[in-house]
This record gives sequence, structure tokens and C-alpha cells, in this order.
Amino acid sequence: MGRSANLDLSNYELRWPTPLFVSEGRRVLQSSNRSWEEQVAWLLTEALAGTTAVADFEDLPKSPAPSDDPWASPTPGWGSRDGMDKREWLMELVSRAPELRRAADPRPYWPQRQGRGLSHDGSTPRDTRRDFERIISDFTDNGYLVQVFGEECVDDHNELPDASRVIERRLGIPDLWPLTPATWDEDTFFGLIEVFHDLVSRPRTRHFHSWDNCGWHHSEFHHGPARILYRAKVNELLRDAGIDYELAAEGEDLGRLVAVTDDARSALVHQALTDSAPDITTRVRHAVALFRGRDTTVESKRSAIVTLAGILEERRALLKEQLGKDEGALFEIANRYDLRHRKADQRGDYDEAFLDWIFWWYLGTVELTNRLIASRTVI
Repeated sequence: MGRSANLDLSNYELRWPTPLFVSEGRRVLQSSNRSWEEQVAWLLTEALAGTTAVADFEDLPKSPAPSDDPWASPTPGWGSRDGMDKREWLMELVSRAPELRRAADPRPYWPQRQGRGLSHDGSTPRDTRRDFERIISDFTDNGYLVQVFGEECVDDHNELPDASRVIERRLGIPDLWPLTPATWDEDTFFGLIEVFHDLVSRPRTRHFHSWDNCGWHHSEFHHGPARILYRAKVNELLRDAGIDYELAAEGEDLGRLVAVTDDARSALVHQALTDSAPDITTRVRHAVALFRGRDTTVESKRSAIVTLAGILEERRALLKEQLGKDEGALFEIANRYDLRHRKADQRGDYDEAFLDWIFWWYLGTVELTNRLIASRTVI
């Protein structure tokens, strides 16, 4: 029986997105830092619900337990992990992360089922804003704002940065810290969502300062995993509240609120950004940001389409080779309608939905030409 049968995952529940846990787990596995065990314990504390996984990890030996001792009577406990050391245990846990159950919120209690008490489905804007405050409170407790707001210590008498000023410098609105959701209008709420995306940074290491019960201190910060986790939590909050925006995960508008699209269109954006040549990627990023921004207008959508049409114009010979005379139809819409040249004889009496259709058509064609070009370079 292989090693993968040793670890019982039934008592572990994952709170993080699976790819984030895998990437951070692999990074820790590659570490030779002396605080390796503390880093693992911190990762398990954050990423998995409860303390079971941390306790199982801490019970393991630093080196494999002997297997030829006739008097040994291992008691593997919940994890069924006999014969494994700490690094082997984590390696298997990370490799089998897709098998872990997702940690779920408790089922609604009586007041919620009767329509009373706080709404956890985001049915009112005020509750959504309080839920956002709770998300930020959790990030604060876990040290994700220490890099920008500082951290109190009994041995350090330096003055900490003014958190309100840090936010004000970015958002232009004073006195927003501590957070007071009841005072926010919509623009302030959405602005804070975007600001904290840029501020959070995950501490990969923490240590407990016992003197005068000072508490946990955090270090080795990294923006990447923090922002992935932040986007996952905030986008889930917005989705549950029925708010048709989400934080962009890539592109020129990374970390900014954009209009929600279906999975297929999200995949198209990802492919167009990932597979384009560097000079094309810059223009595609700009077009996507113009089109899907929360403050997008008819004019910005037209500009996005014109940007994509310019890319396709440069690839017109390729399109003509593949489509023959039908290639002209692709540009006829951009030239005859009120999009590119803005002439008096062009048509402009069309619904804004037409702009959405032409944008996705042109972006799909850019992605198609990317694949055609890539196929020619394959040896």
C-alpha cells in the first residue's frame, strides 16, 4: 500500500482556496529555515479550520519513527499517520489538498430561519458592510496589516503610523480607521474594498513575545498570497450580497472592482492576457480595463473596442488567409458603425448591448489569432 493511504483527511477542513494552500505549502516544504515548524503551524492555523491539523502535525517526530521495534505500539490518532515525519506528513497533505472538504458556515439558526437577526446572505447593504468590517478584522488579527500599520510591542516605544492617514493618502477621505460601516456611502465602501486589497500582506512567520504577555509578532510579509485570499473572501461576500462587481484577479485593473462576467468570458479574458505577445498583452489589458471597470461608460467601451480592432487590423493578413473574403465582415462593423472613425454617415442608433457583443467578439478573435500564431511557431 502506498504512502498516500496513510493520511486520514476526514477531520480536516480547508478554509483557503485550494491553489493558495498548495502554493504556500510547497513554498514551506522547500524552506530550510530554522523556524520551519513554526511556519507550518502558522499555515495550518490559517488555512484549515480548528486546531486538529496543527495538533496532528506537532505530534509527529522530526525524523521517521523506527519501524522494526517489536515493542512499539503506535497510536496514530485522528490523522492515521504512523511512520511519517513532519515533512512527509505536510508533503502528503499538500499533494492531496483537492480532497480536503471545504469549511462551511453553520446552517442558519432559528432567528435567521425566521427572517430576524443579522442577515448572513447579504440581503441588506448595511449587513454587507458589517461583514466586510469583520473580514478586515480577521486580517488585522492575523497580522496582514502590520507591514503598513505597524505592530505594538512592549519593547518598542516608536510611534506607529497613523492608519487613518495611510488610508486617506490613498482614498482621499479622512478618519476611516477604525472602520465604522454605518457611516459609509457606497463610494466609500467600494473604495475601501479596493484600498485594503493593496494594503494586505501575509506574514509567513510569527513568534510569540511572552514578556509582559506582549503577544504575537509577525514578519516575512508577502503581498501575493494575501491578495489572493482577500479577493476570494471579498468576492464571495459581494456575490452573496447580490452585488454585480468583483475584484479583478488579473489585468491592468488588478484589485479593482469590475463588472461580473460568466465563467466562459472570464476564461476568455485570462487566455487573451496569458497567451498574447508582450506588446499585445499591454493593449489587451488596457482594453479589458476600459470595458469592465465599475465606472465604465459608453465612450470607454467604444475605446476598448477600437483598441482591439487595432490589434486585429495588424493581423488582417492572417485573418484573410484563414477566412478568405469573409475577413472583411469583421472590420465592416467597426468601420460602418459609430465606433472607430466617427463619421457623419456612420450608424450610431444602437443599444449599448451592441457594444458588449462586439467587444467579446473582437476579444475572442484576438485570442483566436493568438492560437493561430502559436500553431505556426510549433516545431
